Amino acid sequence: MTVPAGWRLFARYAYAPNARGYCGPPGARVLADVARGDGAGEHVDVPALARRFSGAWPYQVLIAELAGIDDPLDARVGRAYWTGSELTGEIDARRLGELLLERFAAQAGHYWSHLTADLLEEVTPTHVFHVLGVYPWSRLLAGGRPEPLEVLDSCRIRPGTVLERRGEQLLVSAARLGWNGRELSLGEPGPELVGYWPAGDGEDPAPGDSVAIHWRHACDLLEPGSRSQLERYTSLQVEATNRRLRRSRGEP
Repeated sequence: MTVPAGWRLFARYAYAPNARGYCGPPGARVLADVARGDGAGEHVDVPALARRFSGAWPYQVLIAELAGIDDPLDARVGRAYWTGSELTGEIDARRLGELLLERFAAQAGHYWSHLTADLLEEVTPTHVFHVLGVYPWSRLLAGGRPEPLEVLDSCRIRPGTVLERRGEQLLVSAARLGWNGRELSLGEPGPELVGYWPAGDGEDPAPGDSVAIHWRHACDLLEPGSRSQLERYTSLQVEATNRRLRRSRGEP
């Protein structure tokens, strides 16, 4: 059995938070097997695992439905959700938000408690919306503790440029999320070390390649179009979050 591209894409992005115990059922090892594409993950039931990711799965279900795609784990759906793509822009974002409220918010636990009608104007069918909008952490930034910013920056998908490989780590140049006490911003790229897994199909990152970073793990190679979409949707979501934070302070 050849692992479908969409299954592998899901495993690549879901692996790092799952390995840290944040999202989905225990299964990081088998997700890594699927993500590597080296044959070890051919018998993993990825759809069964994916349905237990209460953050990502509702979006992939609704993106597929609204796009007329039968399989929520289709690679086109996964790309639209995790990094953004042309398909992302074709989805009726407000309708997706309304369906999230109707079908999933009440059953998805306390992390979805901030998904209310007031948040509909921020909705995009992307992971970065879920991180900055639905998760509670953006509402805790004003408290002054470092943890909310660290979680937001780690959980969002970040683009980086590979500078060199160092064993089982990559030295990359990537921008971090900043907070000045009033607004979020994207800083200038700087060097940092992130983990990665040697691929089983010859797709190991090389200097100059763009990678997607999730929880300090380079989980995917990014084509130029995917990187630009990721940067675009990240910027839009940061702007939307800042507008909400200004309103919460009673500012125009």
